[in-house]
Amino acid sequence: MADVAATAWVRDTAPDGTGFIRAGSGAPVLLIHGVGMNAAIWHDQIAAMKDHHDLIAIDMLGHGVSPLPPEEASLSDFADQAVRLLDHLGVASVSIVGHSMGALVALEIALRAPLRVRAIVCLNAVFRRPAALTQAVRERAAALGPRGNPSAIAATLARWFGDPLPANLIGAATTARAALERVEPEGYARTYRLFARADAEHADALPGLAAPALFMTGSQDSNSTPAMSAAMARLAPHGQCLVLNGERHMMAMASPEKVTKHIMEFLDTEGDAGVKPETDAVFDSGEFRRALGSFLTGVTIVTTISAEGEPRGFTANSFTSVSLEPPLVLVCIAKRALGHSAFSTSRGFAINILSEDQKAHSGIFASKAADKFAAVSWQPGRTGNPLIDGCVAVFDCGMEQLVDAGDHSILIGRVRDFSHNGAQPLGYCRGTYVTPGLSQEALAAAPPDTEVGAILENEGRVLFFATADGIYELPAGRGLGTPNDARSLKGRLAAKAIDAQLGFLFAVWDDAAEPWRTHVYYRGTLEGSYSDDRQMRLVDIEKIADLKIADPAVRSMLARYARERTEDAFGVYVGNEVEGEVRPLAKPSPSQIPLSGRG
Repeated sequence: MADVAATAWVRDTAPDGTGFIRAGSGAPVLLIHGVGMNAAIWHDQIAAMKDHHDLIAIDMLGHGVSPLPPEEASLSDFADQAVRLLDHLGVASVSIVGHSMGALVALEIALRAPLRVRAIVCLNAVFRRPAALTQAVRERAAALGPRGNPSAIAATLARWFGDPLPANLIGAATTARAALERVEPEGYARTYRLFARADAEHADALPGLAAPALFMTGSQDSNSTPAMSAAMARLAPHGQCLVLNGERHMMAMASPEKVTKHIMEFLDTEGDAGVKPETDAVFDSGEFRRALGSFLTGVTIVTTISAEGEPRGFTANSFTSVSLEPPLVLVCIAKRALGHSAFSTSRGFAINILSEDQKAHSGIFASKAADKFAAVSWQPGRTGNPLIDGCVAVFDCGMEQLVDAGDHSILIGRVRDFSHNGAQPLGYCRGTYVTPGLSQEALAAAPPDTEVGAILENEGRVLFFATADGIYELPAGRGLGTPNDARSLKGRLAAKAIDAQLGFLFAVWDDAAEPWRTHVYYRGTLEGSYSDDRQMRLVDIEKIADLKIADPAVRSMLARYARERTEDAFGVYVGNEVEGEVRPLAKPSPSQIPLSGRG
């Protein structure tokens, strides 16, 4: 935490007994803590914001030095307390930041006194708890006694910060524990009982919230969930939702710099200038394209007849169904595409979904070849549009609607005729072709006692198991298996609580010493750091070559993985540990397919 003296705050008491802290200068901000805490819990926010804001941190009723709330308290009791404090201080309007119970109070103030609230930030707010959470919180409320319960405090800290407690959160948890141990037990109990039943009080009123509102929570907050914040933001006319990855309920204490940064950014843009229209985020166009390319799609060739009577076509993966009744489909074409004029003025078009053996067709129609149709066999369809022979499916369409959409046009077609067959479709993902049939073929050919392993990546690092003698091994087991099969890959991952997502095949080979033994390795991803397990290591990809890896075949496979990852062009190795070939499970296209289409 920041140096206490540096905050230059003042502790004071209002005429009604309300305790508060005041610090800084600038636009006023009211800080309202959650159940069991007190005004000092905003220590880090005060230190960071005092140069730009007049900060008023309140001890809510029953907390700090403030008087008890009524036995059957309501949110209006806490809201009235805050408004009385603002009146005492001569503050006409404020922005409000509330945490948990404090967020409910902040909303109550904003809804009851809209002219006094410039903007509102609700941290880890609760809203319409599901039945199981409702029962759990009400059971905790009913169990509260006249004195603090050490075991209850320990359980609260585990919910707030995690169990086991991460080493980097010991200081924050110690501060929270001290606040819980000092809180007046009766004030805590009365407030908690209100907190347990007030989660839906604003459900009908939120659509009338006038102030800009930011609903911020942590992805790991199981009690004030991201779904709750998203629901509130959806109901509030000027609501925004922000979920901080990896954070839990006490994120304002656990990650004060991150949380305060978002608070200040929101207040700077919304609190001082009223409601503004949302502005588009600034993206790196290359990264945005790569992210869009993560969606595994089929590959199509879109065809039409130009005004001159010539067949025209382009390769695209931006195809989707729209409606069954009437039968509608759509595809997108870039406005800069050579064929845009022909397609945007046509009376119809055809969608030709390619099969695995039509990669060459895709490349030709993605290129600027002069006569693309010379390389394919095709027939005119019912509406005259070119239908390419050998496709998995074709849809012959009349033009239903042309929609302007940024730098693309959306062609919505009414299907007049279609056909399909059982051939394997050609896939496309992350700038490469994908042939699912090859994956199925390789796995079907593997014997039942196959060794199945995985190259699991997390942010540029690969997971290894380190043995006592310094050997590094990839996760592997006998067969893919299930989490209950301890010998299988999934069983080994489950035993270590590894949250892994297996993706495409990467290598299939027969053991040279034992030819009946087959090895199959997947590519995949995983979440988490796993720094607490001495056996597991996340190793930077560029450092894998320096590791001691006993199996030369695995070492060779990892070298290929590092190379192909750099090129973003993966294949699958099929052979034995001495010789084989990389087959095009994900082969780069001759001319990279656009996300929509080029003429």
